Amino acid sequence: MIAIYPGTFDPVTNGHINIIKRSLKIFDSIIIGVAKNLQKKPLFSDSERLMMIEKALVEKNVKGCKVEIFEGLLVDFVKKHNSKIIIRGLRAISDFEFELQMAFMNRELDKSIEMLFLMPSIKYSFLSSSIVKNVFFHNGCIKEMVPSIVAKMMKEKVKGEKR
Repeated sequence: MIAIYPGTFDPVTNGHINIIKRSLKIFDSIIIGVAKNLQKKPLFSDSERLMMIEKALVEKNVKGCKVEIFEGLLVDFVKKHNSKIIIRGLRAISDFEFELQMAFMNRELDKSIEMLFLMPSIKYSFLSSSIVKNVFFHNGCIKEMVPSIVAKMMKEKVKGEKR
């Protein structure tokens, strides 16, 4: 069975990788959907985010995943891949309200699709892409928070903007 793990992944964190690894214990394969989110202003382009995830999966020795960029309704992306499962991570109560609204809307759009919520390992329960960027841009160490490819690309991105 195939499951879909959607997100902006700007950037992908070790918390995301943790959810992916745990999902692969349940599903045969995972399609990681990199969302084109027009409401957010991502640090990285769609193709950069896709590439970072692919390299992070290799770095962390995670097999059984495919990464794709998508836009539009998530339920359409899920149907395109003949899946019925959307995986979402829940870190804290603050995530729950937003995820509950999205789950109900997706159910309204397609009653055959189920949402599966997974909590990350406690080590990553505080971690989000926004927090990683905030720590990084305030000169904090993100080494334990992200795959090494992400840390490298963040440094390159900042260096490129200072030219």
